[in-house]
Amino acid sequence: MLYLVFSIGIAFIMGAVVIAIRMKAQQFPVNEKKLILPPIFMSTGALMFVVPYFRLTGMEIIEAIILGVLFSTVLIWTSRFEVKGSEIYMKRSKAFPIILISLLVIRTFIKVIVSNQIDPGQLAGMFFLLAFCMILPWRIAMLMKYKKLKKELIN
Repeated sequence: MLYLVFSIGIAFIMGAVVIAIRMKAQQFPVNEKKLILPPIFMSTGALMFVVPYFRLTGMEIIEAIILGVLFSTVLIWTSRFEVKGSEIYMKRSKAFPIILISLLVIRTFIKVIVSNQIDPGQLAGMFFLLAFCMILPWRIAMLMKYKKLKKELIN
């Protein structure tokens, strides 16, 4: 139980930090590197699966991937760019923090429900995979939107 409370607390702290970083980042122009690097940096966390304690079953992998991709659609839907001068910026969205908090609450609810049925290591592995499968499609979609907008700016 202590593990669950601690992990939920850490998740909410990290969520608040992500929201603050994302809101601050909207003040600066976007570039391809800023869109590509976060999933690359996050991918190093997959090394956790080298340790048997964190390994997942096939069904757990499928569940985490499906939920991650579903959650990413909400982020893709709400992420927009705007042009200011000759620079491209993330468009401020009042819904973005609400959506991130909602996704965090949903993930926490799921975690509380399945924490009694799945070992903590596997649960950590599932939520890492869920987060990665949420961020990767979102960043790829943003990169595609960015390149399209950049191409229009050049022409």
